Amino acid sequence: MIRVAIVEDFDLLREDLCELIDGQKDMEIAWQAGTGQEAVDKAWRQEADIVLMDIEMETINAGILAAEQIRDIGQGGQVIFLTAHETDQMIITAMGTGAVDYVVKGCREEDILRHIRNAYEGKPVMESRIQETIMREYTRLQRSERSLLFFINNVSQLTAAERELLRLLLDGKKVKDIAQIRCVEINTVKTQIKGLLRKFGCSRTKEIVSMIQELNISHLF
Repeated sequence: MIRVAIVEDFDLLREDLCELIDGQKDMEIAWQAGTGQEAVDKAWRQEADIVLMDIEMETINAGILAAEQIRDIGQGGQVIFLTAHETDQMIITAMGTGAVDYVVKGCREEDILRHIRNAYEGKPVMESRIQETIMREYTRLQRSERSLLFFINNVSQLTAAERELLRLLLDGKKVKDIAQIRCVEINTVKTQIKGLLRKFGCSRTKEIVSMIQELNISHLF
């Protein structure tokens, strides 16, 4: 039997979910809770295989906080989020707790049961929208990590003049302004900018500035 825990603050929906689970020959209700904190308390005392977890309960992220604590318990069960929230940021934050699946409310009962059975068998089947969101974030993090290493390696090779030039570019200064501030010819600034572009493999200074801001390393200049 698959022991399923239901965490949902809407009483009627929680009762419907319990009735659905109880009606399956291969499932039973391990426990149920109406708040994230109650879920954590019950997870300490009673084991479950799968926890169907709402996100917004006593607070907007109560389910996420509860999932983190249940994960740390080690015997609380695998979490499947069943929630009305479907923004990219909420999905990424929720799945960062170690949950195995994310289901948006409003789907068919058969789909909920399918997600539970697949998660129990170790083969969670996230919907394509959820998979795409997670993979997009994974790709972004990989790209950021590579970019950060690339930038740090190049920053270490910058001259003092090039660092000052970057700092002025980060401040939004134009070539003419930089020339005046540094008391040099405009052509001198343009030549130094070309050197920066070569070092960072960029075609425009805006690309360098944007990357530095995205990587949050402006303090290095």
